[in-house]
Amino acid sequence: MSEGPYISVIGAGQASDDEMAAGEEIGRRLAEAGAVLVCGGLGGVMDAAARGCEAAGGTSVGILPGEDRTHASAHLTVRIATGLGEARNAIVARAADAVIAVGGEFGTLSEIALALKMGKPVVGLGTWSLDLEGLPGDPLQRASDPADAVARALDAAERLEGSTW
Repeated sequence: MSEGPYISVIGAGQASDDEMAAGEEIGRRLAEAGAVLVCGGLGGVMDAAARGCEAAGGTSVGILPGEDRTHASAHLTVRIATGLGEARNAIVARAADAVIAVGGEFGTLSEIALALKMGKPVVGLGTWSLDLEGLPGDPLQRASDPADAVARALDAAERLEGSTW
């Protein structure tokens, strides 16, 4: 079986209408490109991305913080209950070939940081800006819209050294 890259979509569980629309379009575009969507499996941007992915016939995997799969987005293809709480953010980051961050709160910030620490490319759409003394600028790629975010993430995943897909 041939599968495309795994792209994690992260963002707020309580998202704005614009963030929800962006998440849904990103999920749809990832499915159309043959990518596997990975997310935290709950509401907000995660649910919207899974909904878009489902509508386009794609595969989505939710990495849940709790022990009960029934609390996940109904739009997911696969629900993995970890029982790890917020520590599951490390799995969401590790599973990805690239990450797309849409808006977000502190959980999203932790996933961005973990992904960057792991050497994963992160594309940002209306999300955190990272500025640290000694860093040569913001390490996130900035997207102008959902289509640009997906294109950047797919390109970055393809260029990853040792890509497994």
